[in-house]
Amino acid sequence: MPIFPQGALNTTALTVPDVYVQIIPPQFLINGVPSNIEGLVGTATWGPVNQPKIAGNPTEWASIFGPYQNRLFDMGTHAVIGFQQGATAIMGVRITDGTDSAALILVQTSCITFTSKYTGSFGNQIQVSVGPGSAASTFQVKIAAPGLAPEIFDNIAGSANALWVAMANAINNGNAARGPSRIIVATAGAGTTAPATASYTLAGGTDGTTTINATAMLGVDTNPRKGMYALRGQGVSVATLCDLTDSTSWATQITFGLSEGIYMVSAMASGSYDPQTAATAKATAGIDSYAMKLMLGDWVYWNDTLNGVPQRLVSPAAFVAGELAALSPEQSTLNKQLNSIVGTQKSYTGVPYTSADIQILAAAGIDVISNPVPGGNYFGCRLGHNTSSNAVIHGDNYTRLTNYIATTLNQAMGIYVGKLNSPTTQRQAKITLDSFLQNLTEQGLIGSSDGSLPYSVEIDAANNPQSRVALGYLQANVQVKYFSIVEFFLINLEAGQSVQVNSTQVSFAI
Repeated sequence: MPIFPQGALNTTALTVPDVYVQIIPPQFLINGVPSNIEGLVGTATWGPVNQPKIAGNPTEWASIFGPYQNRLFDMGTHAVIGFQQGATAIMGVRITDGTDSAALILVQTSCITFTSKYTGSFGNQIQVSVGPGSAASTFQVKIAAPGLAPEIFDNIAGSANALWVAMANAINNGNAARGPSRIIVATAGAGTTAPATASYTLAGGTDGTTTINATAMLGVDTNPRKGMYALRGQGVSVATLCDLTDSTSWATQITFGLSEGIYMVSAMASGSYDPQTAATAKATAGIDSYAMKLMLGDWVYWNDTLNGVPQRLVSPAAFVAGELAALSPEQSTLNKQLNSIVGTQKSYTGVPYTSADIQILAAAGIDVISNPVPGGNYFGCRLGHNTSSNAVIHGDNYTRLTNYIATTLNQAMGIYVGKLNSPTTQRQAKITLDSFLQNLTEQGLIGSSDGSLPYSVEIDAANNPQSRVALGYLQANVQVKYFSIVEFFLINLEAGQSVQVNSTQVSFAI
């Protein structure tokens, strides 16, 4: 009485009388991919270079990349602001200009060298203490750094040079009590002097941030990938090259965003908040795509509590990218309140944007953080647009929701590749697509104002003729209708003493 998975048994060639059980898998259903991962590319004081690492809160971020700094291109600043907007998953790629160095110290002339695991100035705060171990005739090494869990390597035995070799081995490879150090690496020298009880502070670590530019930010798309391209295949849905304002990089960012389904968020240089000048600059750059959101160069004043700068200027892209990552993909940034903003360069002038200013920006495909917004006296995005000039795809919601649906289908529907192109397979594929789109409908991500079904899926003989099927093609024609975003609320008010009112019963139930 054998049991087989479906497809493993040739049911037309059985010769032995018996019971044959085939396990048929249930109908395959789709769960959407995460749409809340924000990607950042920038500088840091700690952490691996050009290797994507994800964090879920500021504390975890600091343990990976070190504390944020008051300087341009700082990735930690954007991360902290993103978390303040409600982001819950931020992936960072640390870059340098190639001049970064690790902190280190040579102990007792030539006995052992302690070197920070990563390059960066954070390593200059690492302290290594050497002293007697818990057991007799042994030694102990304690490693500490701000914000990181302290590490203790105890009961290291040996004498002369063998002791230093054993100490380096314990730090680099761990021992019976714990794993290897996550803070330093150790290199034993040729010294034979017995260890002195002392504490050592590493020095010489540098961040490599002197000449950060578009080339460093964009990186290279060959293995090992660097810069922006290190985010490829990481599931990021919104990304920012921190504080990069070079307009020559925008087209490259858009190409990357289109290929990865990532909404790229950028901003113009600080102080460049004249609408007409900005519109001309964008036209000169020649970008017109739903894959990028471009913010006016009206930078934001933010209270930097860590570095004691109550009115620090920060790129508006930091706030907008965090807000987008915190929103469901069918939503727009239009009229959504942004947190932790003290003011903007424009608001500090005391002269708000006029309707004419906003009209120029809307026509140019440039968004801006302003106060007030239609919802009230708070800071928020005034338009909720990407850089496309096409009115039916220029909303944040189009970019985010289209990328979400496309990425989900791209990752999920591969299960049908390799199956027989039979009516059964076509029916199962249609059910998979229908069920996913129905879930989106029921959860309010897609829909229509008249309540009609907002999607259709066609996979049958009509769009899969034998001439195509014979070549191995299976085609699904999918149409999805999105809710539009209310941008223009027109109220026709007729009022006066002569108005004749035809009243009806009003229900206030929601």
